[in-house]
Amino acid sequence: MASLNRVLLIGNLTRDPELRYTPKGTAVADLGLAVNRVVSSDEGERREETTFIDVVLWSRLAEIAQQYLKKGRSVFIEGRLQLDTWDDRQTGQKRSKLRVIAENLQMLGTRPDGAEPSTGGISSTSTRRPAPAPPAAPPERNDPDLDVEPDDIPF
Repeated sequence: MASLNRVLLIGNLTRDPELRYTPKGTAVADLGLAVNRVVSSDEGERREETTFIDVVLWSRLAEIAQQYLKKGRSVFIEGRLQLDTWDDRQTGQKRSKLRVIAENLQMLGTRPDGAEPSTGGISSTSTRRPAPAPPAAPPERNDPDLDVEPDDIPF
């Protein structure tokens, strides 16, 4: 049986990223994301519903979020759902929390300095690479005996 665990979210940060490090030195950031949805009632009245979602970012993605993201910033998050369960120390009851583990992050809107937004996203599995070189111009044909265009050849 096939399975898929993929989440795509666009929303606004409800707080600044909270960065911490594991004992082994891996960066972890927690975000709060508010996702809005407009709903129309049977009477035609429109109202907005907001869903609050906890997001976790790891490694370099966590450090980038801490450096560039602030409360209110619009972001696109791609990731997966994870259900954490534990026993509450005070009450002894079972507790659980559904969170999104981010694998890609793209900052939306304008930058704080007023510059245009970036077009690329940041992935937890990719590193920055230089932009590819523009394609080279097609070679000129030096054979004057060729009076047939390559596109006119029927094969």
